[in-house]
Amino acid sequence: MLKILKYSFYDLMRSRWSYVYFIFYLLLGFVLLFLNNDVSKAVITLMNIIIVLVPLIATIFGVMYYYNSKEFTELLLAQPIKRTSIFLGQYLGVSGSLAMSLVLGLGIPFTLYGLLKSNAIWDFSLLLVTGAFLTFIFTALAFNIALSNENKIKGFGYAVLLWLFLAVIYDGIFLISLIIFEEYPLDTFSLVSTMLNPIDLSRTLILLKLDISALLGYTGAVFKKFFGTNFGFIISMGVLMIWTILPVWRMVHKAKRKDF
Repeated sequence: MLKILKYSFYDLMRSRWSYVYFIFYLLLGFVLLFLNNDVSKAVITLMNIIIVLVPLIATIFGVMYYYNSKEFTELLLAQPIKRTSIFLGQYLGVSGSLAMSLVLGLGIPFTLYGLLKSNAIWDFSLLLVTGAFLTFIFTALAFNIALSNENKIKGFGYAVLLWLFLAVIYDGIFLISLIIFEEYPLDTFSLVSTMLNPIDLSRTLILLKLDISALLGYTGAVFKKFFGTNFGFIISMGVLMIWTILPVWRMVHKAKRKDF
């Protein structure tokens, strides 16, 4: 598995898109710091970009890499190599390279600006951690979609639809539900609904860490009471871990049974 992981990782590192992804975040970090002239404000602005952009890029890259390397994957399947090793290696190679581009691309400008001496270092660290989690989660979801659809057009369509649902449509349904059932106690419903969407969960964690949960109104008070505690933070990290493990498990299970 390590050999396949290294191959996938270096293959993507040689790809111009990996450098474009890295340079984009590098320039974004420098521009935000130049415009805001404050690390804390730059982190807040960066949150809105990462929460939406990272899942989209991870989803598209995951689907694109699977379809482009399909012939090479079939060649590997003809060798005495476990299917688990092949697909886990490819998945970790793709998600690892994307996560590294994100961390280095944003870490370099903020570190040069004096992040290590700033009070915003923990907020920025949480931003990178949640961004890495979203990368691993949506890359795994992308591999699942690609494994389930031989047709490239359908695969890309379902992948974009998945991102659109979790990033935009889900929030609309959630808000409509809160309005319709406003006469009922919605504390538990709000918490569970947030955990069912990794994007919402990541956004909530960062907002609470930045101490601007007041912008969320009553819902923010509920989130602050739960997610603002150490127990709530640990539970949230555990849920993000589950969101990562389950798609990977399903991907491996699907790959073992799939007839290539």
